[in-house]
Amino acid sequence: MDRRQIRNLAIFMLIPFSALTAWAVYEYGLTGIFANQLTTSAGIQVLVDLVIAMILFLIWMFPDARKSGRNPWPYVVITLLAGCFGPLLYLALTKVESPTANPA
Repeated sequence: MDRRQIRNLAIFMLIPFSALTAWAVYEYGLTGIFANQLTTSAGIQVLVDLVIAMILFLIWMFPDARKSGRNPWPYVVITLLAGCFGPLLYLALTKVESPTANPA
């Protein structure tokens, strides 16, 4: 999968995920989302899984941001405050190089 496909997939996922998050916050509030996760071992497992995934993303993001000349810190803050929105925005806002003509 190339960067353009990854960017398009992130944009595609960001829109319905934003709507789902808005619905959940509307119904349960910000603290209610976490309170529901902490009531069962299954919910705690899902929350820990999300934390592990976000840590792995942050570890991957720093070298990728350095390589592409991007500032990773806004996405770190968004990830710490809003979970998957950080990675999705980072990927959705990835600059895709236009294909260059073959000089040969």
